[in-house]
Order: sequence, then structure tokens, then C-alpha cells
Amino acid sequence: MRRRLKEETVLFISVIKWVFLATITGVIVGFSTTAFLKILNWSIGISGKYPYYFLFLPLAMFLSALIIKYLAPDAQGHGTEKVIEAIHKRAGKIKAIVIPVKLVATIITLAAGGSAGKEGPCAQIGGGFSSVFADIFKFDDNDRKKLVICGISAGFASVFGTPIAGSIFGVEVLFIGAILYDVLLPSFIAGIISYHVSSSLGITYFYHPIAFVPVFSDRFFIKIIFAGVFFGLCSVLLVGIFKRTEKLSKRLKLWQPLKGFIGGSVLAGLTFAFSKEYLGLGLDTIQNSLNGVKTAWYAFIVKIVYTSTTLGFGGSGGIVTPIFFIGATSGTLFASIFGLDPATFAAIGLVSVLAGAANTPIAASIMAMELFGTSIAPYATVACVVSFLITGHRSVYPSQILETKKSESINVQIGKEIESVFAEVSPRRKSLTKALLKIAKIFRRVK
Repeated sequence: MRRRLKEETVLFISVIKWVFLATITGVIVGFSTTAFLKILNWSIGISGKYPYYFLFLPLAMFLSALIIKYLAPDAQGHGTEKVIEAIHKRAGKIKAIVIPVKLVATIITLAAGGSAGKEGPCAQIGGGFSSVFADIFKFDDNDRKKLVICGISAGFASVFGTPIAGSIFGVEVLFIGAILYDVLLPSFIAGIISYHVSSSLGITYFYHPIAFVPVFSDRFFIKIIFAGVFFGLCSVLLVGIFKRTEKLSKRLKLWQPLKGFIGGSVLAGLTFAFSKEYLGLGLDTIQNSLNGVKTAWYAFIVKIVYTSTTLGFGGSGGIVTPIFFIGATSGTLFASIFGLDPATFAAIGLVSVLAGAANTPIAASIMAMELFGTSIAPYATVACVVSFLITGHRSVYPSQILETKKSESINVQIGKEIESVFAEVSPRRKSLTKALLKIAKIFRRVK
């Protein structure tokens, strides 16, 4: 009885402790996210008044790469990846200088038209403040890691207005196939508090309940599965182009700010070839896709190229907002091919490509409910899981740790960063292929 009482007492104290710490984290991240989003919206509003504002992209990416290189190299690229890396390799230790540098570099990049998102900076800013808070009060490594994870959840929740999905994202994105259950409570609290703080300070969010409710049938369910496969292949394309662009950038033995200038020049040239639709956050295109407006069939491919060039050549920003663009536009393409409702599949594509590219099927499924309503949730969930599986052992976050195989027929090394994982087909899979070929021959004979 004493042992049980002692255990319950310790757990009660732990709950009170993390409710308090997570609440403080949520408030801090909520205020910092609000400040960032308002400055970002103000700067985009000013630059958007000029029709050829994207001509400043070479200079903007030059400046972004310059301040990151000499002030805070950890602020490079899309921020969530750097926070994941800090959690796995440095017990969540993030330098304070990263916070202002990431904020300034992202605003410069997005205001000039760089193709990036706003969630990565918020995750890095939130994680950075959490790390500084832990250092001030001399928390140990374990508590610091928990606080930084809360910072990721709070940043994601307050950016997109999805407190539940944001909370799950923070604990799901660290490992592929595993969730840190001991951080669930503080992550939920931090995410919910951060969301409400940002909302009360005037940040408005996008919600788009899908009016079309499909009648369940075996045919429609099969189409949903094929849609998941298609969105998984889109995720594979995204990760592949992203990696190749990074390798190309590394092969160029040039001063990093000069690479930024080159990348910005390429983006400006591409804009003359295509349109301004692929610049910046791309929120208008996402909204149009969810309203059923058809886009160019190649829109998602062009957006992948824009985003890879921006983040691979010195620009700063997140990657989830571009993933939304890629998912929504690829969804309208899939719908147009099979004669389906474009708005419904734009919504399903938006969350499914996120599930595949980021390896977060649970957070993406919950996001579908929070953004688009419960009627679409069963279909979106199936597509998210299929996309997650089809993407294989790849990710836009190379520091994710692989904790489970996506198929027993594939040999991979568990417990390693996904960027160093090499997948190969196991002998069991080869024998299965032979068995399927034998079955096919039998069917042919019967015919």
C-alpha cells in the first residue's frame, strides 16, 4: 500500500509539474508566434503591392544565407528539422541567437517570394524559447527535451489553428513508428494554450468544412486507396527532388550567400516562365483548390521545384505549407483524371502528402478533422495511412529516427536516422513474388 501511495504521489507531482511548465511554454510560444505571424503578414502585404517584387529574390536569399552563415548556422533550412536534430543529438539544446536570426531570415525570404512555409520557423522559435527557459532554470537534459518537444507542438498548433493535430505532430515527428507517450500531456497542454493565446491576440485561422459527403461504396473506397497510393508517390517525388537539390547545392563549392543569390535568380527566372502562383506561401492556390477550382496539372511539380530551390540554396522557412500546396493541387489532378469531386480530393491530398512526406499519419488524420470536418475523416485517414506506407523509408526530415519497418518484406536497420537508412527487399519478398506469379499462371490456365 505504501509503495502504491508513493508511486501515485510521485506521478501526481509530475502531472502538476508538467501542467505548469507546459502552460508557461504555451504562453511563451503563443506570444512569439503571434509576433512572428503579424510581422510576416505585414511584410508580405507591403512587398505584394509591387507587381515585380520577386525580382528582389536574389538579394533576399543572399541576405538570408549571409546572416544565417555568420550568426546562426543552425537556423538554416526548414526549422522543424533542426529542432528534431537538436532533440536527438544535443538533448534539445538550441542557442538563443537562433530565434531572432530564424525570424528575420524567414521574413526576408517569404516577403520576397521565396517558396517556404511558416510552421518551421515557429517550431524553431518555440523550441528555442523552450530551450532557453530550461537553461535559465537549470533543468536536466530530459526535462529540456520535453520542453523543446512542447515548443514544437505549440508552434505547429498556433500556426495552423489545429491544437490537437499540432500536439500530436510534436511527439509523432521525432520517430517513425513510435510516439513518446510521456510527453503527450505537456504537448497537448502547450499546443492548446498556444493556440488560444494566438487566437486571443488576433490571429485568424483557415477552416474549410467539406460540404460534399460521398456515399460509402466499395468502388469509392478503392478509389480512396488508389488516391493514397498516388499521394504517396507524390511524397516520394517531393523527397527525391528535395534531396537532389540539396546535393546539387553542396556540390557547388561556392560561398553560401552566393549560392543564395544564384537560387534567387533561378526562382525569379522560373516565375517569368510560369507565374507568381508558386511564390511564397501559396495560400490563394490552396484555397482555390479546396473550393474546387482546377489548377494546372503540373502545379504540384513546379511547387516542389520552387520549394527545393528556396530551401536548398540558402532561403529560410518551413516546408509544411508548401506540402499543403503540393497535396491540394495533386488532389485536384487526381480528381480530374477519375472524374471525382476536386474539393474533396484536394482536402484529402493536403493531409495525405503531409502524412507521407513527414511520416506523421496520425497528426495528418486528426488535422483532416480539425480543418475539413468529421464527414471526410474516415476517407482521409485511410488515404493518409496508405500514403505513409507508400512513401517508404524516406522523409523530408532526415533526422527522424526509424523505430519500425513499414513492411516485414523490407530489410532496414532500426534505430538509425532515416537519412542513413538503406532499404532492400528481403528474400521472403522475392519468394512471395514467385508465389504470386504462379497464382497468375494458374488463373491463365483456368481461362
